[in-house]
Amino acid sequence: MAVKNNGYVLLSADKSFRKDKKIVLEAVKENGAALLYVDESLKKDKKIVLEAVKSNGGALEYADESLKNDPDILAIVNKQK
Repeated sequence: MAVKNNGYVLLSADKSFRKDKKIVLEAVKENGAALLYVDESLKKDKKIVLEAVKSNGGALEYADESLKNDPDILAIVNKQK
């Protein structure tokens, strides 16, 4: 519930929450920059990164390198410019 109101709650959350896909998804929907605090394994998850950049195009900076040139993700980021 807390991450729906403020995605940055992940910063102070237990590390197990940073690995929980459902919690992380809600956090990045609220604030894409919360991707910074997500477990590295989920920074490779295209769905998570897509939601993060929909909320904040700058979140792409925190995504795994393997997704930084993904056409679907870049299309969303470029729409925001």
